[in-house]
Amino acid sequence: MERQKRTTIYDIALKLNLAASSVSRALSNSSKINAETKALVLKTAVEMNYQHNAMASNLRKGSNPTIGVVVPRINQDYFSNVIAGIEEVTYSRGYSLIICQSNEQHAREVDCVNALVNQHVSCVIISIAAETGTYGHLQQVLDRQIGLIQFDRVVDELDTFKVINNNETASLEAVSHLIEQGYRRIALLEGPQQLDIFRQRKAGYLAALRQHNIPVLEELMYENAWTKELGAVATAKLLDLENPPDAIFASTSDFSALGVLEVAANKGIQIPKELGICGYSNEPFTELTSPSITTIDQYSFKMGKTIAELYFEQTEGKAQIKPKTISIKPKLIVRKSTRRK
Repeated sequence: MERQKRTTIYDIALKLNLAASSVSRALSNSSKINAETKALVLKTAVEMNYQHNAMASNLRKGSNPTIGVVVPRINQDYFSNVIAGIEEVTYSRGYSLIICQSNEQHAREVDCVNALVNQHVSCVIISIAAETGTYGHLQQVLDRQIGLIQFDRVVDELDTFKVINNNETASLEAVSHLIEQGYRRIALLEGPQQLDIFRQRKAGYLAALRQHNIPVLEELMYENAWTKELGAVATAKLLDLENPPDAIFASTSDFSALGVLEVAANKGIQIPKELGICGYSNEPFTELTSPSITTIDQYSFKMGKTIAELYFEQTEGKAQIKPKTISIKPKLIVRKSTRRK
């Protein structure tokens, strides 16, 4: 079946023997066009099934009420909640969102950003992929004078607005809680250290051990254990040590903590008596596991709203706002996987 041609203002102008500019003004209710002509143009537009192209109109005006969001994974509760928070604010202001996911891949992140730039979005909101190590694609956003807001995983080299969690403080509180519960050989599952959030979480872990005069042991720190599968592999190796850990802080994610829980259960290890487990992000399943998993709530929905409000603050403000960083303090949620006392 042949696709029907889209009606344009030129088609209406041809039918009515008017200039296209006059049709455009009539459709936008310009005071320069008399009421009789406006009525005729609107009647003809309906008869010809004319549909207003909002994007083209916005581009002609130099604006596009569309914001692009790039996240590592859409199917993680943390990132989906951030997106929901952004959308609650942007929808009320008449803005639309375009959502992309990098799948933790640098090349895919570059493609996402380029696609958004080519669609003339007003702003790109991004959390960096695990593989990303160069940032030319983000500099391109700034060079095009498109808004750029980083959140969660950010790049310090780029002078942009940023919304982050206080990861170091949250990790310090989590590890201190484990120590207060009587755990002493506390292992750390780390994420990729090129990402700032995982460096900060490790710093909090180390600070807690030092504050409580507990030795820092390299054998208890396992790199790049940031998925359920990698968390399980790391846990199996840690538990096979001659002197295994009595607690594991999965600083990377709750998915990693779930891998810890499954391996421990298969080995018949009693949780929390023999092994304490703490995750990060407060994914919904952490309440449903047996035992429920202690974790850290990052207030992701609030973060999303904060990001969107920051965008409108800088675009609608009368005075130019210098880039700033907003830090949101996460909350430790203690559940059965660590509660010994």
